[in-house]
Amino acid sequence: MQRRELLYEGKAKRVYATGEAGRYLVEFKDDATAFNGAKRGTIVQKGEVNCQVSAALFELLTAQGVANHFVSLAGPREMVVKALKIVPVEVVIRNVVAGSMAKRFGLEEGRKLSEPLLEWYYKDDALGDPLVCSSHLYLLGAATEDQLAAMRSSALDVNAILTGYFAGRGIELVDFKLEYGTDADGRLLLGDEISPDTCRFWDLATRDKLDKDRFRRDLGDVEEAYREVYRRVTGHEL
Repeated sequence: MQRRELLYEGKAKRVYATGEAGRYLVEFKDDATAFNGAKRGTIVQKGEVNCQVSAALFELLTAQGVANHFVSLAGPREMVVKALKIVPVEVVIRNVVAGSMAKRFGLEEGRKLSEPLLEWYYKDDALGDPLVCSSHLYLLGAATEDQLAAMRSSALDVNAILTGYFAGRGIELVDFKLEYGTDADGRLLLGDEISPDTCRFWDLATRDKLDKDRFRRDLGDVEEAYREVYRRVTGHEL
């Protein structure tokens, strides 16, 4: 797949046009950010880990009937995806109390929830991606009621598939973020990535963190944690 002009560069990825209509080339970077860009750094080989792990998980979800943007890998840190117009909504699914939820409610991290909790966040860096309710989103014009219903259903399906998948690999899926977009035909598809950048992964036996929290909280062994997720998902050493 031929890489053409750079269309967009974000905190973790670059998106390029290609010679094929309706297809983008996504390059995953080693750059790391936290707290809406206030903390910056580099995680060696993060781009490769996130690209390869995301590809494997998108393929799993495709096989389970979850429509998504993944087309194929184009290199160690590059994938071809269907072009999407991203819906400005982040969907967060929580299975265990951690991160901002623990802070908001004064709860101890690690408490398992009786059922998955779905939260909506309005995608706006200037506003800090605020937590909102579904009424905010459709009244702001961020998404239609039908889109929100479809995103909720899809996200809960993704959670059911991935919690079992990761449990079989000795990992607890604590929480994760998903993003969706519409293709040229108006179909809603899962997009972005599913990786240690966008998920909280804890080792089932030790509860050691295997995700971006190691960078956020200066816990050390960041690269090792990412490589461990890669090994458990792909079955190979990086």
